[in-house]
Amino acid sequence: MAEDPFERDHAPPIGAAERLAPGVRVVTAPNAGPMTFTGTRTYLVGEGQVAVIDPGPDDARHREAVARALGPGETVVAVLVTHAHRDHSEGAAAMGARLGAEVLAHGDPVGARAPGMARLAGDLGLGGGEGLVPGFAPDRRIGEGEVIAAPGLTLAALATPGHTADHLSFVYREGAALFSGDLVMGWSTTMISPPDGDLAAYRESLGRLRERGEGVYYPGHGAAVTRPGRLIGHMLAHRAAREAQVLDMLAKGPARVPELVEAMYRGLDPKLRGAAARTVLAHLVDLAGRERVAVEGSGAGALYGLA
Repeated sequence: MAEDPFERDHAPPIGAAERLAPGVRVVTAPNAGPMTFTGTRTYLVGEGQVAVIDPGPDDARHREAVARALGPGETVVAVLVTHAHRDHSEGAAAMGARLGAEVLAHGDPVGARAPGMARLAGDLGLGGGEGLVPGFAPDRRIGEGEVIAAPGLTLAALATPGHTADHLSFVYREGAALFSGDLVMGWSTTMISPPDGDLAAYRESLGRLRERGEGVYYPGHGAAVTRPGRLIGHMLAHRAAREAQVLDMLAKGPARVPELVEAMYRGLDPKLRGAAARTVLAHLVDLAGRERVAVEGSGAGALYGLA
């Protein structure tokens, strides 16, 4: 595999605005952790009339920091949410109220699941819903092709499922940039946790983005991605390598998820073991959907083998 393209030394100021490019400011929320890296990145896009992307956790300090980042006389035309995970959406309603703007998002993370994923989830007895805000509902639901426009500001929504079924990315036409949420991040590959995460949809979304021409991505966590084509290629190769690893393990005999995690992630930080298990499960669900893997039983005790 090619050289690791991730930037893991990112150290943004917390609670203070950074200007990343003309029309792009960001405030990093105080919610750093193993799954959020340095914290959720809340973007202010445009000048004068501004859109806020990913309001982050329900944290009054963060809301005030975002409000302070606005210049004199600036107004917020919309608060946009890439997906319904807590670290992106939990503070959406309060942020919208604080800034006097509608909250816009897909708004149906469960209903958006692909039919095949919903069926497999039932067949395999999966849990799921990790990190989703129960009952998250924006003021207005948006989807593919929706355009948020103001003087000097045009943001177009792209449906980019994979990390979650409801995931949206936003194209900033004036900046030739894309706000990629958790689909493409500069610090790490994306967690895919069935049934909300869907590996087949993830690959399709990455392929779609790779065909586009935006030169910079602004992710939900971590620094800007300035070579997105290179990073997407690495992410797709990473998933292909993991799939090959799963198939190689199962060629030795049937196994359960914990056994596969133990063999595939030697020396892993125990805090990340649950995430690794969900990633392995994502590959197994994808392979089962393609009839390359057979399953006996359900839930944590399910036994997986080559079909």
